[in-house]
Amino acid sequence: MKTYFKSHRKSIATVLLLSGILFTSCENNEDLNIAPETTVSDKDIFKTPARIEGLVNGIYKAFKGASLYGGRFLLYQDQRGEDFINITANNFTGYESWNNSYSSGSNDINNLWSAAYSAINNANILIEGLAVNQDIITEEKAKQYIGEAKLVRALAYYSLIISYGQPYNKDAGASKGVPLRLKAETGPANNDLARSSVAEIYAQILKDLDEAETALPQSYATADLNTTRAHVSTAIAIKTRVYLSMNNWAKVIEEAAKLAPQVQAPFSTTASDVKHALQPDITVVFSSNYSTVESIFSIPMSSLDSYTGQSSIAYIYNTNLEYYLNPTGILGDAQWRTADKRRDLTRTVSGKQYFKKYAKPSPFLDYIPVIRYSEVLLNYAEAAAKTGNLTLSANLLKAVHQRSDASYVFAPTVLADPNLLIDAIWKERRIELLGEGFRGPDLLRNLQTLPAKGDSKLQTPAVTPSDANYIFPPANTELATNKLY
Repeated sequence: MKTYFKSHRKSIATVLLLSGILFTSCENNEDLNIAPETTVSDKDIFKTPARIEGLVNGIYKAFKGASLYGGRFLLYQDQRGEDFINITANNFTGYESWNNSYSSGSNDINNLWSAAYSAINNANILIEGLAVNQDIITEEKAKQYIGEAKLVRALAYYSLIISYGQPYNKDAGASKGVPLRLKAETGPANNDLARSSVAEIYAQILKDLDEAETALPQSYATADLNTTRAHVSTAIAIKTRVYLSMNNWAKVIEEAAKLAPQVQAPFSTTASDVKHALQPDITVVFSSNYSTVESIFSIPMSSLDSYTGQSSIAYIYNTNLEYYLNPTGILGDAQWRTADKRRDLTRTVSGKQYFKKYAKPSPFLDYIPVIRYSEVLLNYAEAAAKTGNLTLSANLLKAVHQRSDASYVFAPTVLADPNLLIDAIWKERRIELLGEGFRGPDLLRNLQTLPAKGDSKLQTPAVTPSDANYIFPPANTELATNKLY
């Protein structure tokens, strides 16, 4: 009989799985802080409904890892772009991402890899375990839990492939991607696994999301649970992001229309229990109410379960002030006027503008956004423009922008020209989604150069799509244990 008590390799960890075993209920985010049992055998791990529910919590807990969607993954991706300037040259707070100088031995590279595969393995353990332990919970509940596991697994693989894999649009996914691990691992026996292609990884991501969509509930009992646990609309929303990364415009439109069936503002979801829509004031979404219908999926923080110090992006951005907003980046663009409400999510210190979407002081209780309704509308707008529906695209763009700057008028020449319209949508993404982990992935999916940036103290050169450091290098922890990589 195996005993689950430690990970055998960083990327195939079970210890995070056990962090959920004694959570008394998925219905309470405070339960993410109850101390786990020290050891649980494979004979007993699926023995009771409470333990199974704890395993589900463990999957979310792993996905909440500091180097993943606990926040730092967003930092790594944003710093690849040109909208932030680094001050501290601190390798522990994302400088190597900003500087495009990662190596296989970099802490960020290994920690992100480990966190993503830990979440994946936790999902795999639950999926396999429920298949052979069918009499403990109802069939309906098992279906839901498997749907949640598949959605988290899909997001973890998406995080890996956009970081360590070549962009899908480089060669329709023919390049090598990352190892596709779909079996539950509790030891090192299956460490050696060749990489699947980028296309194969995307195919699995979409398969998981399609299956999650049919398995997940439409809603939960509270607004907070609708924000922090996966439901039907979560899977649909994430598919718009994945298809956008593949330039599959028709599928972006198909999925986005499920959540925004209108052709003009106001846009909102009508076919699901959770009526997703933009909030009148974006600052509310990042300050006083983390559970509005705009926040489709977020990572909760609580006084008993949050990250502090260099593990917290709120600390890095807003407390320690390690990055300021580049005055020649999107901050200085005419599309982002001073009257725009989103300017309230920045602040001035010693003549420099700093980012404060995550503004709460220690213990840093801001929820971390995974996907918001405004992103879905912008994904939809880009796909509509790419397929010639300029009127719909313009209406979607204006809905997002004029929520925060009601008097702004896009020039008719911009709205009538597909190239100018797409450029305006890309700018809007940089404004609306600033600090949420999009600038690097947007540059890569469009096969654009990572821009040079810096000030008089620190500079970094441009990185072209043909440069080796255009994508993250593989983690040493994987290279040391996987001879087939």
